[in-house]
Amino acid sequence: MDALPLAAAIAHLKQHKDQHHWSLRELFASDTQRAETFSASAAGIYLDFSKNLLRKETLELLLQYTETAGLKKQIQALFAGESINNTEHRPALHTALRFQGTPKSEHEQAVADCRTQMARFVEHIHNGSWTGFTGKPIRHVVNIGIGGSDLGPRMVCEALCPWHKPELSVHFVANVDGADLSDTIARLPADETLFIVASKSFSTLETRQNALAARHWMLEAGCPENALEKHFVAVSSNIVAAQDFGIAAQNIFPMWDWVGGRYSLWSAIGLPIALACGFDVYSDLLAGAHAMDTHFAEAPFEQNLPILMALIHFWYRQCWGAGSLAVLPYAQRLAKFPAWLQQLDMESLGKSVDREGHALNYPSGAVIWGAEGSNGQHSFHQLLHQGTDMIPADFVAIKEPTSELAEQHKWLLACCLSQSQALLQGKSLAEARKELEASGHTHKEVHRLAPHKVIPGNRPSNTLVVDKLDPYHLGSLLALYEHKVFTFGCLLDINPFDQWGVELGKVLGNAVYDAIEGEIPAEWDGSTANLLKLLLK
Repeated sequence: MDALPLAAAIAHLKQHKDQHHWSLRELFASDTQRAETFSASAAGIYLDFSKNLLRKETLELLLQYTETAGLKKQIQALFAGESINNTEHRPALHTALRFQGTPKSEHEQAVADCRTQMARFVEHIHNGSWTGFTGKPIRHVVNIGIGGSDLGPRMVCEALCPWHKPELSVHFVANVDGADLSDTIARLPADETLFIVASKSFSTLETRQNALAARHWMLEAGCPENALEKHFVAVSSNIVAAQDFGIAAQNIFPMWDWVGGRYSLWSAIGLPIALACGFDVYSDLLAGAHAMDTHFAEAPFEQNLPILMALIHFWYRQCWGAGSLAVLPYAQRLAKFPAWLQQLDMESLGKSVDREGHALNYPSGAVIWGAEGSNGQHSFHQLLHQGTDMIPADFVAIKEPTSELAEQHKWLLACCLSQSQALLQGKSLAEARKELEASGHTHKEVHRLAPHKVIPGNRPSNTLVVDKLDPYHLGSLLALYEHKVFTFGCLLDINPFDQWGVELGKVLGNAVYDAIEGEIPAEWDGSTANLLKLLLK
């Protein structure tokens, strides 16, 4: 797609923005039905996007832009399995991983076979028929992976902790820092521990080093080498490397090129989820994601949650200079949701050329950050309310209490709604003065303090209300953001499925390691050379 039509369409949106005065207070005052008009729902999630700097005309222009970007055809190509990952000549068929019913394609049949393999394995672990080298059943599972092989299953396992099987504990190791692995296994009995080595290539630096260290630990604990297969399984496409490591062929779960790492929790990478919670729970997670897939593929754009969220984010990124988005889940069990979303969004949209390799003349992805509420209110929310940057926010609220402490859930919801309300309305100088006067401050004190108490307001946010934090609705929520990111990539005309920037660091990391073991190349920059000398001194 030519950059000029997109750039021209963006310029038209900017012109629309500059032609109007934007006041959320005034928009709500002039339209008593605004909350109903600017809202939509699907798959157990309600989206209120009324607290955004949008007019009906704005939404119409944004929906027109989807035609310029060819969004409808790109969505169809995604679900049809076309090679939309054009730089790697691959489809992106993560939606096939959560199909429901009878397999209707070769890809779905492969997924069905993998699910059968996973379910059988989970059953053997849970019923105690899978034993370690001393004959004891497995009581601890350690997932060794990084990136998409860690963030997704780790986040889901934490979110679904009420469903955990009491007889089995699941742990995660990702960092190549040896402390991550050593601190984890220090508490575990080797003869009751199983490691999942999750790596598509079986050569990822961090995962391979941790797996080798875990293998050494198991041997040191007395496990015979020919019994290692009782304590190691793999999720990989490199069967030979996994077998050379000591993993039996029947204990290697497949990965496919048509699934990107950051979309892989729906594949056998989700094995820790099924082990922690049961395969039926994992199936419910897939069902929720499939429900959102169906909504994304079929719903009209003006009612389509992922498309609406992408358009709103696009509006702020292109026309308002918003360089970041705060994601604020008001649920302790979703504490790792922002970290998962960071990889999904920033690895997908952190590009500087379009699909044809031409330099972009408009901004691409934004910084995604955030933390669970209400903890964030006592740290960075000050910046959201009174900082000089306009930072849009996504609030995620869970309708049903997540614990038996119902009164605390009411306060949690109160915190969530009051924060988005405060971002909207703020506090004017006149309101600040009136408040100080009412509390008995002198005229001089009022004059001095009032400017410090002004809160600009007029700062936009979405609020997502999830019916319940259970496997089905969690699956729906994650798929919603996946499709939002894909849509945003389409609006930018970039490929959201490759990540060549990540590859350079891997290559250079190998070179630095070689220098640690040998000599520092003379052609290196002075900073890297000096730092390495300092660290090795």
